[in-house]
Amino acid sequence: MATSKVTVYFPCPVEQLWQTVSDLTHTAWRSDLAKVEVLDESHFVEHSKSGYATGFTVTSCEPLRFWAFTMENSNMSGSWEGIFQEAEGGARLTCTEIVNAKRWWMRPFVPGYLKRQQKLYLEDLRRALPK
Repeated sequence: MATSKVTVYFPCPVEQLWQTVSDLTHTAWRSDLAKVEVLDESHFVEHSKSGYATGFTVTSCEPLRFWAFTMENSNMSGSWEGIFQEAEGGARLTCTEIVNAKRWWMRPFVPGYLKRQQKLYLEDLRRALPK
């Protein structure tokens, strides 16, 4: 199991941060995704540009405050949670992601993969939001 937790400040209102992160119908800002299929209000599937699908189940949603879900594909399972907070002159997002590799030989690679994915997500998010 690998865990990554980061807190990032964005110079925009928390409402704008929330809207960008939680709007699954507008995900072009994500450089790693080809598309997102919204199945219902609690389930969605992300398709990477290489065609790999990961299923998500929303476990908690408090608009403008907290969003959490579980995720699973053939290689891993895990969870993600985001805490959204107002901050002076902007907003703060704390992301915690936990990933479990399904194959024993993948376990040593998971921490590095997780850090790279989280870094890419936050870089994409920073580009998507106004400066």
